Amino acid sequence: MSFIDEIRKIPPVTRFLCGSSLAISIPVMLQIVSPYKVVFAKEYVTKKFEVWRVFTSFFYGSTGINYLFDFIMLYRNSDQLESLHYARRSADYAWQLILAAGGILAMNIPLGSYLHARPLLIALTYLSSRLAPPGTQTSLFGLISLPLVYFPFALIALDLIMGGPHAAAQSVTGAVVGHLWWWSVWDNRALESLGRAPQWLKNIVGNSDGPSSGGSVGGSGSGVHVIPPRRVREQQEQGRSSGYNWGSGQRLGSD
Repeated sequence: MSFIDEIRKIPPVTRFLCGSSLAISIPVMLQIVSPYKVVFAKEYVTKKFEVWRVFTSFFYGSTGINYLFDFIMLYRNSDQLESLHYARRSADYAWQLILAAGGILAMNIPLGSYLHARPLLIALTYLSSRLAPPGTQTSLFGLISLPLVYFPFALIALDLIMGGPHAAAQSVTGAVVGHLWWWSVWDNRALESLGRAPQWLKNIVGNSDGPSSGGSVGGSGSGVHVIPPRRVREQQEQGRSSGYNWGSGQRLGSD
C-alpha cells in the first residue's frame, strides 16, 4: 500500500489540520520562512490586510521535540473526535472547529497573544477527554497516571511551570472554549443547531469521514465505542440497550 493511500485513510479535517501544521511549522523551523510572517499581529491584519496571519497563528507554536509531542497530540485527539464522535459528519466537525477558533482568537486578543496553536490543542484535548468513557485513565509522559478528564488541566499546569502565567492564560482560553464546545453541543445541546455545518462547507468537506483508524485512543489499536452521556440517558429512557465498550491500554499524552 502506498504512502498516499495511508494518508487518505486519515479523516479529511484531521488531515487538513495536520497538513497545515506541517506546511507552516516546518518551513519556519528550517528558517525558510520568518516566524514574523506567520504570527498574529492585530495591526498587520486590520491595517495591512495580512489576513493569512489569522490562519497561520493556529498552526505554528512549539519547535523541536515539543513540536513533535504537540503534533502527535493534535493528530490523536482530532482523529479520535472525527472518527468516533463525528463519524460521517466531518463537515460539522470542521464548522465547530471554525467557531472554536473564533472563540480562541477573541479571547486571546486582549492577552496580546501572537500564536494560538496551543489553545486550539487544549480545546481539542478538553473535548476529547470529556467524550471519553467515564473512568478512563491516562498517563502523563509515562510518569503519572490520572483520570483523562483532568489531563487538560495537567497540560495547563505544565504550561504555567514551563512558560509562565501568560502561557498558562493562553491555554486556559483553550480549556474555556473546549468546555463551551462540549457543553453547548454534546451535553446541554443548547447550541446544537448552530454546530451544524452550512451547505457551502458540506460541499467542500462532505459528510463522510472516509476510512478511519478504528477510533483507537492514543494509537494503541484497541477499538473504542463511545456514546456521549446525554445519549446514554436518552437511550436508556427509550428502552434501547446502550453502554460503553472499550479496550485496554488506552493512553493519551504518554509519548
